[in-house]
Amino acid sequence: MLWGAKLLNYVDYPTAEVLGPEATGEQIKDLIDRYGSVLIKPVFKGGIGKKGKAGLIGHAKDVATAMREKERLFFVEHRVGHSVAKAGGVTFESAIPAKHEIYVSIADDTRFRAPTLTITHHGGMDIEELPADKIARIPFDALTGFKGFIVANALDSIHAPAEIISPLVQQLPKLWDLFSNYGMSMLELNPIRMMPKKHGRLVPVACDFKCSFDIDDPAWQRLNLPRSLESSSYSAFELEVNELRTYQGQSDVFVINEQGTITAMTFGGGANALVTELLGDRGTISSDFGGNPPYEKMLEISRIVYKHWLAQTNVLFIIGGKANNTDIYTTFRAMADALRNYFSTQGPRPLFAVVGRGGPNLIRGMAYLKDTFDGLGIPYRMFGHDSAMSEVVNYARAIDRWMRDGGAVEIARRMGITSRNAGSSS
Repeated sequence: MLWGAKLLNYVDYPTAEVLGPEATGEQIKDLIDRYGSVLIKPVFKGGIGKKGKAGLIGHAKDVATAMREKERLFFVEHRVGHSVAKAGGVTFESAIPAKHEIYVSIADDTRFRAPTLTITHHGGMDIEELPADKIARIPFDALTGFKGFIVANALDSIHAPAEIISPLVQQLPKLWDLFSNYGMSMLELNPIRMMPKKHGRLVPVACDFKCSFDIDDPAWQRLNLPRSLESSSYSAFELEVNELRTYQGQSDVFVINEQGTITAMTFGGGANALVTELLGDRGTISSDFGGNPPYEKMLEISRIVYKHWLAQTNVLFIIGGKANNTDIYTTFRAMADALRNYFSTQGPRPLFAVVGRGGPNLIRGMAYLKDTFDGLGIPYRMFGHDSAMSEVVNYARAIDRWMRDGGAVEIARRMGITSRNAGSSS
């Protein structure tokens, strides 16, 4: 919230009061006197899992306790799977009393091809843990903007308490000004705590902030954010793929686990979010290659992905929803040609391919992939758009387990690969 509060101040959105790591004892005491207590949070670069669940949020009602928590958390390490982050300071935030906690996000969603509001009055937790009937996802027109009635309709659809609706209708549209004017691709507040004021009126106070920017939109540069706020240093793989950003086709990647064994080449933001979540630390990368990329771009993307990840991969996972305008044959042909080139230059390796997709020229594209897999001796399983994506992901995970339990050795034997080159990743 240290920088989140500053960004939200651009649009006059209510936030918790935040002091940085340089705060003096007098400043912390003043905050405690006015709010009763403070929360002490470590500052990490980028998202690194739920800090509260890991015991990484301190709570203090006096300065001495606050300083002890500062010492404990200032350089704390937080491990999530294979990812480790080290804090570089702490913040002191006013504790906000509230009966209701709200989750809100605005993000570009390729499923709707529109900015989309996601909201629930069961905030303060992973929304993935909530049933679908407690979450509202409402796309809206970017030209007309994010209006109060969208908030009201969304909250009404999930039977939110009446007392929270009017305050949120008044305040949440301000977030669209921040999102649209400064080149954001995602903005998330979780939680917003509904703090009671005089006469019982509730105020939606932002207590945690997360956002990402479209680096191809120069509007974010007007915020004059320091370069040190970059979420992480880019890997060589990420740098290579980022160089391929063009007007046509997505090329968004992020390394999830350098020891992963399922390499997912994903098409579409909705598919990317689901696949990344369900694969967990078995996935090597999080990716979105949607947007109808031309053959040359998809060929180069595939070449880079295979160069960096195929040697350790058990499952090559090609997955996406039903496309509207992406030529499936073009993308599949490029991926297949790059795979054939990898095998001819680097030699064969035991691999299982799982494909799930829908859209124009699907059958022709799958036929091209099938011929390539058959020619290279790669076993495969293909699913159409009518298959539940979550079940396709579960199938890929099951194949990964089978590969680690001896399947890779069996495939290597069929390919005629010596045992020295056939090792399966684990």
